[in-house]
Amino acid sequence: MITIVDLFERSVEKYSANPYLWEKTGSEFVPKTYKQVKGEVYCLANGLLSMGVKNNETIALLSEGRNWWVVSELAILYTGAINVPLSIKLESPDLHFRLEHSDTSIIFVSGNQAGKINAIKGKLPKLKHIIYLDEQDEYAENEMHISKVMEQGESFMQNNPDALSEATKRIGLDHYATISYTSGTTADPKGVILSHRNYTANVEQALTLMNIPQWYRTLIILPLDHCFAHVAGLYSFMAMGASIGTVQVGKTSIETLKNIPTNIKEFKPNLLLSVPALAKTFKKSIESNIKAKGKTVEMLFNFAMKISYRYNKEGYNKGAGLTFLYKPLIWLFRKILIDKVREGFGGELDFFIGGGALLDIELQRFFYAVGMPMMQGYGLSEATPIISSNSLERHKLGSSGYLVTPMELKICDDNGVELPVGQKGEIVIKGENVMVGYWKNEKATAETVKDGWLYTGDMGYMDKDGFLYVLGRFKSLLIGNDGEKYSPEGIEETVVQQSPLIDQFVLYNNQNAYTTALVVPAKEMLKKATQESVADLSSHEAVNEAIKLLQNDIAQFKTGGELAGQFPDRWLPVTFAVIGEPFSEKNGLVNSTMKLVRGKVEKRYADKIDFLYTPEGKDVFNSINVTAIKELFEK
Repeated sequence: MITIVDLFERSVEKYSANPYLWEKTGSEFVPKTYKQVKGEVYCLANGLLSMGVKNNETIALLSEGRNWWVVSELAILYTGAINVPLSIKLESPDLHFRLEHSDTSIIFVSGNQAGKINAIKGKLPKLKHIIYLDEQDEYAENEMHISKVMEQGESFMQNNPDALSEATKRIGLDHYATISYTSGTTADPKGVILSHRNYTANVEQALTLMNIPQWYRTLIILPLDHCFAHVAGLYSFMAMGASIGTVQVGKTSIETLKNIPTNIKEFKPNLLLSVPALAKTFKKSIESNIKAKGKTVEMLFNFAMKISYRYNKEGYNKGAGLTFLYKPLIWLFRKILIDKVREGFGGELDFFIGGGALLDIELQRFFYAVGMPMMQGYGLSEATPIISSNSLERHKLGSSGYLVTPMELKICDDNGVELPVGQKGEIVIKGENVMVGYWKNEKATAETVKDGWLYTGDMGYMDKDGFLYVLGRFKSLLIGNDGEKYSPEGIEETVVQQSPLIDQFVLYNNQNAYTTALVVPAKEMLKKATQESVADLSSHEAVNEAIKLLQNDIAQFKTGGELAGQFPDRWLPVTFAVIGEPFSEKNGLVNSTMKLVRGKVEKRYADKIDFLYTPEGKDVFNSINVTAIKELFEK
């Protein structure tokens, strides 16, 4: 059993000359070896010690992904301090809350994020130093560029050669490594405390699911503040002597995002970590590129996908029955078409690992068919985070994979009684990856971890083959007036996936006679579809036509509809409210991992939800929807 410091030291010893970090600041990606990174970590860690950093002190890190992010975290951990990794999407007051609540004394911050810290630093009495990762025009007292800390570190090392080794000796397995704030799908942010052993244990567990050769490399396109990127990216690749690259930082967040497709093509990763929001973007990009090549190529691609879906089935049973006859066609399509699609991702990509939220099975089938399987996994921050995943060797599309080992899992009913295989209940786990607890929140810790068992709050079941199926959050369950429960996420994902007119879709039923929905339309698509029947968008007829189009897209899942049978009718909405504003991080209705904060959505639109349970609201052509569509068309 080892700490993160031990893990890095062992990797440097074994893979000294291997490249570990890749970064593009100019025209191309440049590598740094394990040995070079170790030198920088030692220097920066000594610099922090020279500034008086103490064991268990909390130090925050707010930056886009880059070499300095990884070096800074390792340096913090080497001193025995605790890293508080922060999402760059945070704005005040959420950022202020986390910095104050965590007792942060030093902040590492990038140039793009500096304004956020400058705006609130006067409200942080415990803040002693700000370390900038990019040069600033001027520095206030107790502010400096990271190069100055490195200079201090070099001098400190010469005069105090044993200081760093003394600091690392104090780091035990249970020593806190990070405090990761997560809002999950509830309103109150909680600081998840993860120890050194939580991380190294989860790395060991993760490596029972996936193989990472030394020559593998991944471009980390997910935020580095999340433990998914930590374990599946930084530390699993470190353990195997492999390489990680980061996305080229732009002048703005939008510019950085735009660099992702270019960087993927340049870097040629073998593995990518993804979340559903990115998966949808990648799928749209592939389809757009195919469409741009003309009708013939598009028809051929669609035919190839249709044949591949039939052949692949759910992955584990591909080619079963007479579908083995498709194998020569599949080979041909791969040679003339699919390999060209893969070239858009560098041509070396073996697979994705998908996490963050439930990944629609149609998305899984799509990426499987284009030769870059997106292996759905499951976890949560409180489990460091990986609990299960599909792998290239063993997978069932639609499932969340098989369990990491060693780890115990049970499915429990409302009274905590373990249920047999195949029955749905709460997912409960036990292992070295279970968090230490929540920072300064003993009550929440006691409610979540009982006798070493982590009660995830997620509903799921195990099948007879050892695959876990995750159905959604208990707190988001639809509850009928007879007490029957159903998870909405699968319906919501599918409706958005199948309807070009709906961008976001949230179901609601809390012991009511029927289910309702909040619908955020795809504005431009809805306008275009409406104008095919009614040219004048300002007319009453156009408004009613738009509402009818939305209603029809939802109705296709009900009895008699083209897509009927996927979901029970009682959980499909009888009526809906049109919402003119997207659910986003900016308005606090989506969190930093792109998950809907359902509690906040329900609270924000409580009046509309209540209205939907009135006689007027039950009619989709109600006054609220008419007004919402009018305003949407006027924008």
